[in-house]
Amino acid sequence: MTTSDLVTTWAEKFAHGKEQPVRVHLIGVAGSGMSGLASLLIGLGHRVSGSDRVTTEETHRLVSAGLSFSSPHSAEAVSDAEVVIYSSAVKEGNLAYDAAVNAEIPLLRRAEALAAIMNGSRGIVVAGTHGKTTTSALASHILRVGGKSPSHYVGAEIPILGSNAHWDPAGEWFVAEGDESDGSLVNFHPEHAILLNVEAEHLDYYKDLDAIKRVFGQYCDQTRGKIIYCGEDANARSIAQGRAGAISYGWSKDCDFAAIELSPKGAGTEFTVLKCGGVLGRVRLGIPGRHNVLNALAAIALAVEVGVSLDRIDEALSNFRGARRRFELKRQQPFVTIVDDYGHHPTEVKATIQTARSQHAGRLICLFQPHRFSRTQLLRDEFGVAFDGVDELWVTDVYPASEAPISGISGATIVEAVKELGECEKAVSHPDLSSLHLAIGNRLREGDWVLTLGAGNIHEVGTKLASDLAALDTLREVMGEPSSPVKLYEPMRKHTTLKVGGPAQYWVEPATVEGLSRLVKYCCDKGLPLRLIGRGSNLLVRDGGISGVVAHPVRGEFAGLHVDGDTITAGAGVKLKALAAAAQSAGLGGFEWMEGIPGNVGGSLRMNAGAMGADTFSQVVSVRMIDGEGNIFEKPVSEIVHHYRNVPELAHNVAVSATFRGVPAAQDEISEKLEASKNKRRISQPVAASAGCIFKNPGPIGAGQLVDEMGLKDKAVGAARVSEVHGNFIVNDGKATANEVLELIAQIKAKAREERGLDLETEVQIIGQDTVI
Repeated sequence: MTTSDLVTTWAEKFAHGKEQPVRVHLIGVAGSGMSGLASLLIGLGHRVSGSDRVTTEETHRLVSAGLSFSSPHSAEAVSDAEVVIYSSAVKEGNLAYDAAVNAEIPLLRRAEALAAIMNGSRGIVVAGTHGKTTTSALASHILRVGGKSPSHYVGAEIPILGSNAHWDPAGEWFVAEGDESDGSLVNFHPEHAILLNVEAEHLDYYKDLDAIKRVFGQYCDQTRGKIIYCGEDANARSIAQGRAGAISYGWSKDCDFAAIELSPKGAGTEFTVLKCGGVLGRVRLGIPGRHNVLNALAAIALAVEVGVSLDRIDEALSNFRGARRRFELKRQQPFVTIVDDYGHHPTEVKATIQTARSQHAGRLICLFQPHRFSRTQLLRDEFGVAFDGVDELWVTDVYPASEAPISGISGATIVEAVKELGECEKAVSHPDLSSLHLAIGNRLREGDWVLTLGAGNIHEVGTKLASDLAALDTLREVMGEPSSPVKLYEPMRKHTTLKVGGPAQYWVEPATVEGLSRLVKYCCDKGLPLRLIGRGSNLLVRDGGISGVVAHPVRGEFAGLHVDGDTITAGAGVKLKALAAAAQSAGLGGFEWMEGIPGNVGGSLRMNAGAMGADTFSQVVSVRMIDGEGNIFEKPVSEIVHHYRNVPELAHNVAVSATFRGVPAAQDEISEKLEASKNKRRISQPVAASAGCIFKNPGPIGAGQLVDEMGLKDKAVGAARVSEVHGNFIVNDGKATANEVLELIAQIKAKAREERGLDLETEVQIIGQDTVI
């Protein structure tokens, strides 16, 4: 049976779903195109099932509408099917597909099924290389507002239409987006056709541009009524011009429909429509971009031909807000705006960037995911000049879309072309999509626009950034400190003395105790992890980073120092070295041991840090702290349980300041002790980046001596190395990772257990996660 016969046969059967429902199964039903077919078939009254390897919001919606869904694919899913419809991504080897072939169940490709469903209606097919989704959505919306009750099938979610596909038995018109990618456009015999543009695309399927033009030519041959084509596109014009029923549209007043006097209005465009040279009227389009004015003009020409009045056309255009992933605003705030677009061809990329630039003169950062290796290879030079309007371009690896890799072709191919041919100031290859948000998020400045572009899953990066930026906005509001720094994905290697560690998801720097109090309460109420970090000594952050909030209270009230007689009150952000210096200036002894410790008061309190036979709580008078409810209170040292390197009360409460008691002493005595502390540390501790002591002393022997006796000094894993100066220090020789440090720690612990029977306990705090936040 020929494809034409197959479509005709099933058109007859699909038309009688209410009287004689057909048992239909769709393989790959979670995809946007296949889910639309499922909606239509359910609306027609058929018994519809579908399978896919994933469950999505769309499959949940379809199940509530009557779909029988299964995942993953299986032979059983098609066992009682009368016909099986499959997407272009489904190949031999798929269990459901193979079972249908073996059982000789009739098989329809997606476009064949759509053509069969449309056959019983007055069909309008929108085709072209670019703009199909927006134009078919516009046409459907205008006809709906104009009272025509059209059914529709569009290749994306359209919020204003309710779904990507809908069967309306009350209307006679059916608007569908036609797909030219695999030649199946020739299955349609519409009443009216829209031809937007024709370019060299899908060259993995077509031999050349002429082959593509032949398919569009046959599509026009099979159109019974009007052929509405873009007069600005040379290829569309060469195919459609001069045909019976041909209607042109464009910028030129020589076109049958023309748009003139364009002016931006809010997020959209207002323009005057000419018909055959005369003024038809002025309309307002609710979405931006000159290319979308052309798309709207095609829909206007169609609407006029089917009898929709201009006032209804204007009403529909003005409240149209576009399709998902078509210049979709994911976030619109003064700090950062994020826009997502499906554009993946150089022409689409240029149009989207032009639209962004028409609304934003500031820094524009583009994140691009190439779609298909073949397109990347064949259109390399075109991509090279497509990004000229952006300030920064970050390119991921290629989204294959079921294609096999092509040797030498990757996202770097685009970057090389841009550097060779384009004008973009900064082009970066960043193959790993999963970490791209980290590379971008910490770079963002007030007023930036981020544009995610591509037909794969690059939109997930924009969604992640938008979500985390919204959370950061909330944290700023909660603290009530508009000028306090807040950042996304702050690298913890910048804030730890070991200089390793992944990023903090939300980095905040409160300046007031009240602000921190509000932050603590909010995080507690919302179940949001909160970690406080000062100088970052005695700390090892895993490479994946820290999920949740990291507060860095070192500014404002947390930097306060006040001497009162023999006591000193210091904020949690005060460096121990500064506290020792203040004590010396006040003639107070007892603080000299603090001089060489690279930490803050807050961390010293939390760990009861010590040296030279002294520790923090031997001098504490009282501690001011915040509990999980945000209450601020102060406790005398007599009520605070404290141990060697452990203060249980501060595991759940946040120290914001402490009062210390010193002993009056002569300046020369204090100076002598300070110098002795400096000399001891200079001789016994490394100057290279380290976290301080890695292990607690195991009891019978010091941890450093143990490591020395086991012959592990200078042992290294990557750039992490046991110091040759002190065996209880691991130093960073350059670009060590947390994983390298952790592996070295594990090897030392294993040897201590094996050779000495000792279980070493880490003194350094190990926090964070291995997987990317």
